[in-house]
Amino acid sequence: MSEPTIEGSCHCGAITIRIARAPTSVSECNCSLCRRIGGFWHYLTPAEVAVTGEAKGYVQGDCMLTNWHCPTCGCTTHWTAIDPDYDRMAVNMRMFAPEIWETLPRELVDGASF
Repeated sequence: MSEPTIEGSCHCGAITIRIARAPTSVSECNCSLCRRIGGFWHYLTPAEVAVTGEAKGYVQGDCMLTNWHCPTCGCTTHWTAIDPDYDRMAVNMRMFAPEIWETLPRELVDGASF
């Protein structure tokens, strides 16, 4: 990853996330998991993200993604693809300062229809 520009963390600080570029929008998904998490997703390639700390993974029914959360405070921090050839992941922008994401356009991802 090139020099990171933005840093966020889970509530307790055990997991930190550094991203290489600022988001221009955030996505909200309405699938059964994301609507419960309430995340604002910013999509990047894994090379653009650095995650430190011991996150715990959860794979839901379709086995496409691993959703990662802090085992101490429970915050969902990011997801990664199970398929190593899928060059995309997402970070939960709620782990970052609100002034970074609160005024960004929100795009709906209709995950409930898949």
